[in-house]
Amino acid sequence: MKRDAELGDIIVEFVRNGAYLKCSAVHVKTGVEVSAMGPAREPHAVERVAVAKLKRALENR
Repeated sequence: MKRDAELGDIIVEFVRNGAYLKCSAVHVKTGVEVSAMGPAREPHAVERVAVAKLKRALENR
């Protein structure tokens, strides 16, 4: 579990498939889930994209 200053608690999960990494981010309070795919060698970048997508998804609710 990760704590974000704007969103609160977020569950972050990584799944590797060959050279690719899927990062899923779930907002604990609302249950909204998003995912992002990227190169397995850049897990922090893929996580940043997933958290940014989660912020946008919550803003659009």
